[in-house]
Amino acid sequence: MSKAVIDKSEEKMKSAVAFAKEDFDTLRTGKANAKMLDGIMVEYYGTPTPINQIAGISIPEPSQILIKPYDANILKDIEKAILNSDLSINPNNDGANIRLNIPPLNEERRKELIKKLMKKSEEHKVAIRNVRREANEKLKKEQKDSVITEDDLKKENDIIQKATDKYIKEIDAATAAKEKELKTI
Repeated sequence: MSKAVIDKSEEKMKSAVAFAKEDFDTLRTGKANAKMLDGIMVEYYGTPTPINQIAGISIPEPSQILIKPYDANILKDIEKAILNSDLSINPNNDGANIRLNIPPLNEERRKELIKKLMKKSEEHKVAIRNVRREANEKLKKEQKDSVITEDDLKKENDIIQKATDKYIKEIDAATAAKEKELKTI
């Protein structure tokens, strides 16, 4: 039973790290990245819809994103959603497509993005610690119900702690890589 608790916890921690890396990709650097548009929702027939579900997104050059809506009537709504997002980029609407020219980051914006990255990083670490806490509570309950011994509880808590440390280091490494990317001019 306790093996299942450890395996499930490790799986949740792995997922948390994968989600953290995806989340970090949404932060804007000086280069065009389609993931920057993740999380921007467009009102499409009364339903908030991600841009990538209603338009083709391509990167024609390193500092530009091209958005081709599948439905020409939604062009203005996509433009409005981008303007209302925290991307700080003005979309260029040519009547058929929207081009986003990604300007190089200034020092102030870099510092702002690094601060945002650190906040996100800490939130993801907290998620991993919450998985550890839940696993430890389940193991304590198993020990209380006499499913495992006190020695087993200690060993399994150590295994959970080692997994926690491992996945927090992975988030730290991903954070450091993204921070380096943000600092690169």
